[in-house]
Amino acid sequence: MAYLNLELKTGWRWKERDTEIYNVLAELNVLDSWNPVRAGMPSEVHVELIKAKEIPHPSKAFMSTKFNREWLYATTLPVDSHADGEFVELVFEGLDTFCSVYVNDVHILEADNQFRTYRVRRVRLDPSVLRKESTVLLHFKCAKAIALEQEKKYGRVRAGSCNLGDPSRVYARKAQYDWRWDWGPELLTVGPYRPIRLLTYTAHIVDLHPQALVSAELTPSLVVEATIRGNTSAVKFMQIVLRTPLGQVKQTRIVASELRLEADLDTELAHWTFEKEEVKLWWPTGYGAQTLYELEVTLFGENSAVLDQQSKPFGFRRVRLIQEPLVEADKYGKGTTFLFEVNNVRMFIGGSNWVPADSFLTTITPDRYRGWLQLMKDGNQNMVRLWGGGVYEPDVFYDLCDELGLLVWQDFQFACGIYPAHDSFVDSVKLEAEDNVRRLRHHPSMALFCGNNEDYQQILQWNIETDLPARKIYEEVLPGIVTALTRDEVPYHRGSPYGGKGWDTADPTVGDVHQWTIWAGTNVYQDYDILGGRFISEFGMPAMPDMRTVNFWLQGAPENERYAQSKIMAQHNKAGSHERRFSYCMGDNFKYTSNLETHVYNTQILQSDAVSYAYRSWRREWRGPGKQFTSGSIVWQINDTWPVTSWAIADYFMRPKPAFYSIARELKPCTVGIFRNVQKSRDCDRPRQFYDFNTFPCVSAEVEVWGTNSALTPCVAKLELSFVDLESNWVHNDTQDVVLMPNQTTEIVKMVVPEPPIPSSGFSAELAQWEPRRTRTHTLVVGARLVDAETGAVLSRTSDWPQPYRYYNFPDPGLKVTVEGEIIGVSVSRPVKGLVFSVCEEENVQWSDNGIDVMPGENQEIRAKGLGLKKLYVAYMGSEQAKEV
Repeated sequence: MAYLNLELKTGWRWKERDTEIYNVLAELNVLDSWNPVRAGMPSEVHVELIKAKEIPHPSKAFMSTKFNREWLYATTLPVDSHADGEFVELVFEGLDTFCSVYVNDVHILEADNQFRTYRVRRVRLDPSVLRKESTVLLHFKCAKAIALEQEKKYGRVRAGSCNLGDPSRVYARKAQYDWRWDWGPELLTVGPYRPIRLLTYTAHIVDLHPQALVSAELTPSLVVEATIRGNTSAVKFMQIVLRTPLGQVKQTRIVASELRLEADLDTELAHWTFEKEEVKLWWPTGYGAQTLYELEVTLFGENSAVLDQQSKPFGFRRVRLIQEPLVEADKYGKGTTFLFEVNNVRMFIGGSNWVPADSFLTTITPDRYRGWLQLMKDGNQNMVRLWGGGVYEPDVFYDLCDELGLLVWQDFQFACGIYPAHDSFVDSVKLEAEDNVRRLRHHPSMALFCGNNEDYQQILQWNIETDLPARKIYEEVLPGIVTALTRDEVPYHRGSPYGGKGWDTADPTVGDVHQWTIWAGTNVYQDYDILGGRFISEFGMPAMPDMRTVNFWLQGAPENERYAQSKIMAQHNKAGSHERRFSYCMGDNFKYTSNLETHVYNTQILQSDAVSYAYRSWRREWRGPGKQFTSGSIVWQINDTWPVTSWAIADYFMRPKPAFYSIARELKPCTVGIFRNVQKSRDCDRPRQFYDFNTFPCVSAEVEVWGTNSALTPCVAKLELSFVDLESNWVHNDTQDVVLMPNQTTEIVKMVVPEPPIPSSGFSAELAQWEPRRTRTHTLVVGARLVDAETGAVLSRTSDWPQPYRYYNFPDPGLKVTVEGEIIGVSVSRPVKGLVFSVCEEENVQWSDNGIDVMPGENQEIRAKGLGLKKLYVAYMGSEQAKEV
């Protein structure tokens, strides 16, 4: 009655399908001549082709067309692998995507959904099929061809803009980004991309569910459920063990044979209730410890023989999505909240959208997942949204989110399309959803299941006349499955964005919104503060990556291709109309340049300023009970699938752009913010923060200063304000004591910006003669620091520079840099903006901060882990090409 769980990792071979051979099984006659799998199992064909040097790596070359083919994988099962056990089962945790599976000459499975786990049970995989040497054959069909066939049958639909790949993709339950997205290449991957296992057993725990419940009074309890498969009558008793984070046994229960087990049905095995302090709650990062327990269930047969044993980590927490009427109105009106409450604490959410970390999923190691998620935590983020055009990530991803305290917003895998709802499609989606909700429901990090990405929005965006067939999926199938399998312990949201009447997905008073009008060119980024909503689940500004990453894809390119608009550079930017849209944002804010490195730097400062301003402005709207107008913002996006110019705040090689650090500063527990409003001579269309020198003289300026505090206790601090003139030595300082109220924003001061004296000569002196009414504040940098009243530690700092930057010749800052081990010290005699440290070596340095502004009179320190003996380079506004320190 032995239990065997064998991952089939060895002996695999692959080849391109020879379509001239009618019977695919005949291809096994020359199995020894097939290519050995060199990159390891799980496997993907492109990775094998690259390893075999049959195609160049697509990150450095134009795309391969080999995704239009069919492919074969095969292996021979170990001779004694299935010797014991009443039941034999093959488990395919992920087949990409359309695959016929054979054991010897028997067709056992037809797979058509990349997101499902397929289990070929005894009824279909009879042990008599297996011989002493059994061959498993996987025949992968062309997903593109099958999707087009389905499109012919059911009709062509709209699926996003023309930048998102062929619309036929909606008919294939395959990662949608494979068809191309506006940040990723068209690479239709294929292969067994998740593990394949052979099980033999008498009785087997198919699913173990530690359902940790926390009441409204924060009283914890645990319901233990399991699904048993096989000969359940052979189970004589079960042992259930609950272990603490230190591995100590906290609770044990023996379930005796009188318990009736029905095969393949969820069975409640135990229900334990605890006192409030008896177990510790799991908290998101920044609010408490990430306490995890372990549940272990063992099945025993005759003579106490172990039939199976399974364990799962889990945590106790209570999460709710609160959508309730607001007591007061904001700039948009009243409406309702859209906020997350964990363990009865309402939290402002700051996080990132996640796309698959590689076009080739099999290359993403656990260490890479840890690196990305640790980066988010280090950046003070508390939520990751898994976007609906990728995949449900492997278990290691969610395990790490549990460990690190990152809440998970999980989209079901539908993105930017009008998906079908015919019976076979809906049936496949049901099984997909059940597989993944069962797999993910025990994770304390799971905060939301969401029906789709931008599918409702498509109707309004493109003025499409349709009833959206997939409403059946988003409004009936998926919420029904989430409720049944989680008992509403994980909230469900129909789509993102979603909320307004008549599918008004842009209504800022209800639900969540995606804010893309700025990148579309409708508004300037300085309008983020008036283009918010209750929860902004997508927004962003693209930027070019680290110069080392740009040089990676320019390897071997002629010198005349090293400019921002070259053919090779265009190959690594998939965004629609990106040159026109970039030109709006860049032309508004920066001087024109033909130097590639300067252009790269400027795009990064643009992104950094834009997204940090959005975070700063929207966090300001978390104003306390009854006034929690904006409860979160999730930037598009944290990562890339390949080396590219995109919205990512860290590039493919995990090299953070300045925006990563500026967001981290805005998500500290306590922050200070500044808004400068420049009064023009009359109402006009100029951005409120801009000084105007061509039409509307600016007559005055005022600043608003506020502080935020995410802690649940007040923060007593001192506000230090400084106004520094870029054209003289004039400085004005101001200080005041402040108390930042807990878990909300506190408005501190609103004041007219003081005027520096008129210089005796120069452009500003001439302006004063021509237009006496014009304010002199256009040369002032405003700096603010929050200092802990007790310790003197700097809690937060920010600066507001005169805009737009294109008007200014930034002064020599008198920069002083010291390096002692891994500690870099920075001081200046004049203000400096966008100070970026870098290295040329491929190995990354982990900077504690970067892309900083520094004011005179302060010393800032940056920890540079891994700097060692590497040469240190620095760039800043006015000296955008990095120079060695």
